[in-house]
Amino acid sequence: MPAERPDYDAVIETPVVSVHLGIVTDQQALSAIEFLTARHRTRHPQSDITCESVRQLRAYFDDPRWQFSLPLIKQGTPFQQRVWQQLRSIPTGETRSYGDVAQQLKSVPRAVGGACRRNPVPLVVPCHRVVAADGIGGFCGETAGDKLDFKQWLLDHERG
Repeated sequence: MPAERPDYDAVIETPVVSVHLGIVTDQQALSAIEFLTARHRTRHPQSDITCESVRQLRAYFDDPRWQFSLPLIKQGTPFQQRVWQQLRSIPTGETRSYGDVAQQLKSVPRAVGGACRRNPVPLVVPCHRVVAADGIGGFCGETAGDKLDFKQWLLDHERG
């Protein structure tokens, strides 16, 4: 994930009180979703693409079976793009281990974890559905704290 920035096109609350989402778009596509603390003030979207991004994120929070259909800015290496495409094929309510994803891509778990950590649009590209062989694993580069609590909430929400 890129460093936290002050120029979010929108900041929204999530069902997890301690977590807000910062939304970054250009005029045509979603560029980034960043996890913020609740100390960040909400910011209403202004552009059409930002409004649609916020609408779809809220739809997902209401219904975990929601299917995102947002245009995404193409970014990342060819390998990261392959990993992110594979993540989008994991059905809602299911998980795969880093090893499972690596095997599908003829790679290694550490490389898959690195691509997950650099996912610019979590939730839309559901990196939270990738877990360690022996537990929940990390989320957005962290192995404890609010982000990991949010990952657990997402998994519970989708299994709900």
